Amino acid sequence: MAVRAVRGAVQLERDEAGHLEEQVCALLTDILERNELTSDDLISIWFTATPDLHSAFPAAAARKLGIVDVPLICAQELDIAGAMPRVVRILAHIESERPKSSITHVYLGAAGALRKDIAQ
Repeated sequence: MAVRAVRGAVQLERDEAGHLEEQVCALLTDILERNELTSDDLISIWFTATPDLHSAFPAAAARKLGIVDVPLICAQELDIAGAMPRVVRILAHIESERPKSSITHVYLGAAGALRKDIAQ
């Protein structure tokens, strides 16, 4: 079984805990479904949030999805002038037999503009 990484991001409409949880859950669910993964395939997940997001920890949304035995960590994204606001990014390390070229990276909504080269 190979270790792979899968990326994803979502731009929030507003900094509100319930909205953040809903959007992060949607992103994680999409990543899992598109890559045919279960929580057993997850090694760890790194979440980052832009500095304008303060309402909740993105990792808490993963716990609400039932991802309870996977190491999770949250960090703040760099504060770069002109960067897209209100974005949560995910870098998940997974076990998968898929080749790197078959991993589906998920960028929802406006976040698709962040990585047009790999967004699905």
